[in-house]
Amino acid sequence: MASCSTDYSAIVFALTAIIIVPIFLFIFLVYHNIIMRYWNYLATVPWNWPILGMTPTVIAHIHRVHDRLTEVIQEVGSTYLFKGVWFSGMDLLFTVDTSNINHILSVNFERYPKGPDFKYIFDILGDGIFNSDSDVWRALRKTAYALVHDHKYLKFLETITLKKVKEELVPILQTVSENGSVLDFQDLFQRLSFDVTCMLVTGSDLHSLSLGFRHLFSKAIDDVEEVILLRHFYPKKLWELQKKLQIGQPVKLKQAWEIIDENISTLIASKRESLKNQMKEKEGGDDDEEGADLITSYITNMNKDDKFLRDTVLNFMIAGRDGLSATLSWIFFCLSNNPIVVEKIREELRTTIPTSEPCDQWRIFSTEEVDKLVYLHATLYETLRLYPPLPFQHKVSVHHDVLPSGHHIKPKTKILFSLYALGRMSEVWGKDCFEFKPERWISENGKIKHVPSYKFLAFNAGPRTCLGKQVALIGVKIVAAAIIYNYNVIQQSGHEVVPSSSIILHMKRGLKVRVTKRWIT
Repeated sequence: MASCSTDYSAIVFALTAIIIVPIFLFIFLVYHNIIMRYWNYLATVPWNWPILGMTPTVIAHIHRVHDRLTEVIQEVGSTYLFKGVWFSGMDLLFTVDTSNINHILSVNFERYPKGPDFKYIFDILGDGIFNSDSDVWRALRKTAYALVHDHKYLKFLETITLKKVKEELVPILQTVSENGSVLDFQDLFQRLSFDVTCMLVTGSDLHSLSLGFRHLFSKAIDDVEEVILLRHFYPKKLWELQKKLQIGQPVKLKQAWEIIDENISTLIASKRESLKNQMKEKEGGDDDEEGADLITSYITNMNKDDKFLRDTVLNFMIAGRDGLSATLSWIFFCLSNNPIVVEKIREELRTTIPTSEPCDQWRIFSTEEVDKLVYLHATLYETLRLYPPLPFQHKVSVHHDVLPSGHHIKPKTKILFSLYALGRMSEVWGKDCFEFKPERWISENGKIKHVPSYKFLAFNAGPRTCLGKQVALIGVKIVAAAIIYNYNVIQQSGHEVVPSSSIILHMKRGLKVRVTKRWIT
């Protein structure tokens, strides 16, 4: 009987072990998973500190602010309320919800202007088109749209871009390819786009493409853009106190502002003098390129004062210089990691060359030629999806509203769209959203797919869609095609490329590359 009892107990113990242990193990794993997920959640989501709000998190991650925001949105959802310092008015609603973006930028455009806080943060832009709202903005946009879409202006753009590429960019690339030195492509493109934009806007060539010299005007714009990003998270009273004490970021802004104003004043005075002395007289009727720059049109046709011209020059300089240089920099970063894409672009470029011309020699491509290229266009759009030059959009509500996501909006609520994060949302772009795939832009019939602007926000959406879109595309394609077809670009081994902390998506340490020629010249 004792033996039977012992056997019975052993059986019960074994059955208990078989049943209970897995149950306890399952419970342990579930709770462990929950705890770890909550721990990771706390590690990702900014902590709302007493008084300081979530500002300490911004400060801790300011060196990687764009990727940090992407991580937070991926963890908490497509719309997220950032709590600033208590009673500072610094609360921000971040969203990458496409229905919200369409609701704000298009459907209810009038309810969401840029607002006075935007103008305060971007005060250096004055009363230019980017700071303006309502009827003032409409008048500025109508005039600017007519000027930048004029056939003479577009021809002027092609002429000066091709000239800069042939006479200044190519000699630099030739020299670097021969001596084998390392070149910072971002710096090169900033110099090139600065010169091209300055000529388009003012008619003056500042010749900053010389690698031994960096124009103070361009450097001052970089400084301004870094300060403006910080001002988004700076309590207004703290900013005004530092400004009064002449310490910190306000001093940096003031110094850059003075340099910018001095340079623009000189350019405007030079333009007025040249027009007065009739040094820019037309010699070929409507086909003449002289006087095709924007400021000539504003002075001769509209008699605008220097304050208006100053604000206009700076607004267009920032838009043109940064849009062109940032896009070119990121294109070649993407291409350096995707050699198959490079070969596809080269093959497409060869299709534009007449059969009477050899395909194995140095060549520059015109606007008409690059405009036909679908794969190059798709590559450009794919770059802009992942690396939009302007990574943020800023709006403010003027009425109570309920967003499609269900979030209630009070008047004066500040809303920021993260274009950088938007391009990395799997629910918008698919599970391969982090991959660089130009093919995602090409339809089955071989044409560029139409993607709603509220999904692809690189050129804005709604009534404020970028009026310089055509100008930007032409400039980027001409420069990119010339380099891709004639040179091999190899990113320097070990060089880390990351976005900088700025309102413009520059590269923190530039893009260090080596260049080799494809053709014997």
